[in-house]
Amino acid sequence: MQKLLLFFLLISIGPFNGIKRSDVVPAMFKGNFTDDYGIRYSISDTLWTQQPRSKYHIIKWNIKEQYLIARNDAQNPGEGGLYTRIDFMQFNNMEPWLWGYCLTVYDAKTHADAEAIAKADRANPRKGCNGFPFSRMKRVE
Repeated sequence: MQKLLLFFLLISIGPFNGIKRSDVVPAMFKGNFTDDYGIRYSISDTLWTQQPRSKYHIIKWNIKEQYLIARNDAQNPGEGGLYTRIDFMQFNNMEPWLWGYCLTVYDAKTHADAEAIAKADRANPRKGCNGFPFSRMKRVE
């Protein structure tokens, strides 16, 4: 029985939890935030929560190419169980807004489909999110 418990423990903390060990998520993207529309968020290595009730279970962070792939929580108000790609970027000289994000796609049938979607246009953050601006994020306590 102890070996079985150890096996399940190793699976839950090992590489099977969706986050590649080589993906080191910078601290600036983790914590509690509000965007420039007044929406509140809580973001960790494995969960993106958009208040009041949307959750995205992160299965991959690609820090180099600045996006993450997540599975929409089954209880979300819309697109439950589908996949989302969130592109992000850092901002310069926009304090208190340090970074922004774009829901590039939120209704892909598979994680591969979500990842294959064309990325957001970071060169034009005011219209680079499917014709809309990136949502700007600032830390809150």
